[in-house]
Amino acid sequence: MSIRVDTDLLLELKDYGDGEMESCFNCGNCTAICPYTSAEYPFPRNMIRLIQVGAKDKLKQSLDPWLCYYCGDCSETCPRGAEPGEVMMSLRRWLTAQYDWTGLARKFYTSKAWEFGAIVLLGLFVAIGVLLISGPAVTDHVELNTFAPAEIVHIADWIMAGMLVFFITTNVLRMHKFIMRDGIEQKIPLKLYFTEAWQLILHFATQKRWAQCDEGKKTKVGNTHWITHLLLVSGYVLMLVLIMFFLKWFQTDEIYPIWHPQRWLGYYATIVLVFGAGSALWGRFKKSSQLHRFSHASDWIFPVLLLAVSITGILIHTFRYLGLPLATYYIYIIHLAFAAPMLILEVPFGKWSHLYYRPLAIYFQAIKAKAQQEQITLAPVPVSSN
Repeated sequence: MSIRVDTDLLLELKDYGDGEMESCFNCGNCTAICPYTSAEYPFPRNMIRLIQVGAKDKLKQSLDPWLCYYCGDCSETCPRGAEPGEVMMSLRRWLTAQYDWTGLARKFYTSKAWEFGAIVLLGLFVAIGVLLISGPAVTDHVELNTFAPAEIVHIADWIMAGMLVFFITTNVLRMHKFIMRDGIEQKIPLKLYFTEAWQLILHFATQKRWAQCDEGKKTKVGNTHWITHLLLVSGYVLMLVLIMFFLKWFQTDEIYPIWHPQRWLGYYATIVLVFGAGSALWGRFKKSSQLHRFSHASDWIFPVLLLAVSITGILIHTFRYLGLPLATYYIYIIHLAFAAPMLILEVPFGKWSHLYYRPLAIYFQAIKAKAQQEQITLAPVPVSSN
């Protein structure tokens, strides 16, 4: 059977990142130094080789890019300057585009005009929509729930949530097809999807492999990155839960006392979101670590939007307490104009999708390993002729 080589793949990957894939001569240094490499997952060397020969199907079926947490050791020690860590990052962006059936992820990753244009258009659409359906603007005092009733906003939230669930679910199903069905010979028992589900929950909640990536080096930078990421995710998930399920309690014209949990939950989420987004942007500006040496447009857009949503949220809170009605209403519109594209565009199609693709990859890895183990255990033992 002949194998067709796609010579255009290497050039295509250039649109997704800054790795020097053509410089690699497969010395194997990156694989030798990576703390996560194994016989089954010899990355990044194997991935670069597949790129060089244009093996698209093999790449789509691979878990390797998601199991890499970009500690940077491979890039720092590469004798050819091939930047294997950045190659793996480029592959994660490329795979996100392959999983996405709409084609939007590919457009956003390969065209700044597409991504910025979509963000601006959706933001304007939301702002105009709020102005058209908003209630009366009370000007002698702040009545945010008269201007933007929580009931209507809550319905809009659930419509948005439905869209997110639809896009994320359909893209995850494509990921599952590529990894767990295409090109796999071993039979995967259905029960393993349930018995190994704890892996998905654990790694989604903790991203613990990122912390483990730097244990051998005992460097402060690696642990700082993991802790910052953990705090950022906790604040993001908390704010999402408050908005999706407790909006009437959270968006209220009643001013609660300082000790009330509504205020402290909101304060915690806001502080860690500002800290996490600010740290990401500062790191990319300073380029002080290997993780931040290269920056794709997508690496900037999500933290910028997240920081904008957080700051406008702080301003809404401040203006309410100062009794500034018009300022509260206008900044609320701006807040929604930033929040909508951040959730609707960036979560299913952009960088934030890594939040669920990574733990899913570890989950699929665990299922495949367990299935292989069971297959070996159940295999008949050959009878000796002696």
